[in-house]
Amino acid sequence: MEFFRIKKDIPFMRHALTFNVISFVTFILAVVFLFTKGLHLSVEFTGGTLVEVKYEQAADLEKIRGALGKSGFSDYAVQNFGSSQDVMIRLPLKGEQNTSQLGETIMKALEAEAPGAALSRVEFVGPQVGKELAENGAMALLLVIVGIVIYLAFRFEWRFSVSAIIANLHDVVIILGFFAFFQWEFSLSVLAAVLAVLGYSVNESVVVFDRVRETFKKVRGLSTPEVLDHAITSTISRTIITHGSTQLMVLSMLIFGGETLYYFSLALTIGICFGIYSSVLVASPLVMWLGVSREQFVKPKKVVEGANEEGAVV
Repeated sequence: MEFFRIKKDIPFMRHALTFNVISFVTFILAVVFLFTKGLHLSVEFTGGTLVEVKYEQAADLEKIRGALGKSGFSDYAVQNFGSSQDVMIRLPLKGEQNTSQLGETIMKALEAEAPGAALSRVEFVGPQVGKELAENGAMALLLVIVGIVIYLAFRFEWRFSVSAIIANLHDVVIILGFFAFFQWEFSLSVLAAVLAVLGYSVNESVVVFDRVRETFKKVRGLSTPEVLDHAITSTISRTIITHGSTQLMVLSMLIFGGETLYYFSLALTIGICFGIYSSVLVASPLVMWLGVSREQFVKPKKVVEGANEEGAVV
């Protein structure tokens, strides 16, 4: 399915060096922000207090957030779980906290601004739990990366594999760099978005590389930059359809999903945009500079001497 077809190939590779310099500078800045500012980890990673309350009717989350803000709480997270009547409040770990007193303080704040809540439970989540979550999250990210590396190693020639791996890691670091620079909350849902972006980005790279391999085999007389330009141009319509429809869904979550889905959809938005960029303007130039050529995909014909006067071609 195509919305349109571009008849003349767009010379992307003519500006490959410029785009890769921009990517390199952006990547370095993201790494610097990660090391200097670090990630603003959520309660799930750092430890804190979980308070669950239940309303008889659908809870107004905005009123609950307003009540907590007026009572002096900060860095809290409020979301529904199970049903629209059940609300989970997460508060960061701050010094020595008395769990029971904290629960009473929250209930007083809610009674003043968002009445009708009944306290279900108050639970302290220690930093040890947060450490385990951080380690498990890092392990999940590492396993996904290793799985992608193995898949690409079997699917493509090594030049394509190396380029796709670098491009995908580029996307992940850029997302983390944004969250470090703006100090957006990094939660388990954001980690899930990062893992999703890894799979999404590698899919785009595979589509472009498949077309590159196909063009090398079917079309003669084109240089490597021309083959890459043709492959990228011929997949633009497909890219617009898939990424555009996905981004529409993500934008709906970003705008209407509320605070619970905000950073999740924001991470996906950044990942989708940079996923397109990296597949076209990072991975493809790397393939070109690593020396990909038509000879690597078209096997030379074997000539059997003596089969006939002119030689038989096998």
